[in-house]
Amino acid sequence: MRLSQSFSKTTKTIPADEQATNAKLLIRAGFINKEMAGVYAYLPLGLRVIENIKTIVREEMNGLGASELLMSSLQPKETWEITGRWDDAVVDVWFKSKLKNGTDVGFGWSHEEALMVMISKFVKSYRDLPLSVYQFQTKLRNELRAKSGIMRGREFLMKDMYAFSRNQAELDEFYERSQQAYLRVYDRVGLGQDTFVTFASGGAFTQFSHEFQTVTASGEDKIYLDRAKRLAVNEEVYNDDVLKQLGLNKSDLEEVKSAEVGNIFNFGSAKGEQMDVYFTDEDGERKPVFLSSYGIGISRLMGVIAEHFNDERGLIWPEAIAPAKVYLIGIGGDKVAALGDELYNLLTGNGVAVIYDDRDVRPGEKFADADLMGIPWRIVINEETNTTGNYEVKGRTEKSPTFLNKQALIEKMSGAK
Repeated sequence: MRLSQSFSKTTKTIPADEQATNAKLLIRAGFINKEMAGVYAYLPLGLRVIENIKTIVREEMNGLGASELLMSSLQPKETWEITGRWDDAVVDVWFKSKLKNGTDVGFGWSHEEALMVMISKFVKSYRDLPLSVYQFQTKLRNELRAKSGIMRGREFLMKDMYAFSRNQAELDEFYERSQQAYLRVYDRVGLGQDTFVTFASGGAFTQFSHEFQTVTASGEDKIYLDRAKRLAVNEEVYNDDVLKQLGLNKSDLEEVKSAEVGNIFNFGSAKGEQMDVYFTDEDGERKPVFLSSYGIGISRLMGVIAEHFNDERGLIWPEAIAPAKVYLIGIGGDKVAALGDELYNLLTGNGVAVIYDDRDVRPGEKFADADLMGIPWRIVINEETNTTGNYEVKGRTEKSPTFLNKQALIEKMSGAK
């Protein structure tokens, strides 16, 4: 990406109603654009971060043996009436509308019922199970008050996975493997040390669920955390019975603020029984399909990472999800520009993602934008480079630069993490 060819720009202007740090930073850095309260557009840099997060999540879901698909956003009323979750008193975040022929439809906020209807067409025998599917889809939820920037919106990108099992033991085994896959996701995006499995309410899903909560001062939730056991309890279900069930002692718990970055739900056989989704087992008996579901808000996760990794100068992206690995700056005349073009081509040719600041603006503006965007490495080419053959290299959080020749620089950027 050459910034001289990019339409998006950094800015000092923030919407007056924007309070969340993540949204302020992402707007200033040119990653997102606020369309209305709780609704954001993802600009090229923001989309790169989203796609990098999706790649990590996709790899872990594929590792579980799940297949990727894409369901429809429009949902028929009849599908959700079967379980009672069309009722606004049960699920209060529906966006609903009517087709021109008067048919009632909703805009998908989750897809358990829709997937149960679909798999009933394919699952007839125990030989068809277990199976798991997932998707990346824009979800719509009519939140009463959208807040916290992209951490809680009315429109957001979600990874939702659904697993269909023959019995509770099979469900439990997949449930446990999925927990471990989720923890690997958070580790890979840089949040591993501060993210904990948390016992919580299931809300409109089940009585209880497991959340994945990241400890952060800007979080909306309060959890009680046992760091040694890497286990926590959400405030909403915090009581003596729950602590006893989990083997936790009050004296070991730390009260902290946190942000939810994922959740998983165990429905057991309830949905299968409600929706008449059955299969024939080895003995010829008719049994209900067992269901569990697994969510990660991809755009929400991006917001939590932005909240978690920043300083007074701007964002600090973990390298695995940064929109580019290198922010390349040229300062000088035509000779410097030629060196910049050459290095840009060398780096990209070696698989290194580069943002090339080739704009005709002051050096200070280039340095400030490099920090604001949070790119892991900054490389500066100037007249001294032309003389010495050494390039100035500085990590986003490093105080002082180092100087490397071209070969050493290419090796470092194409291999170092």
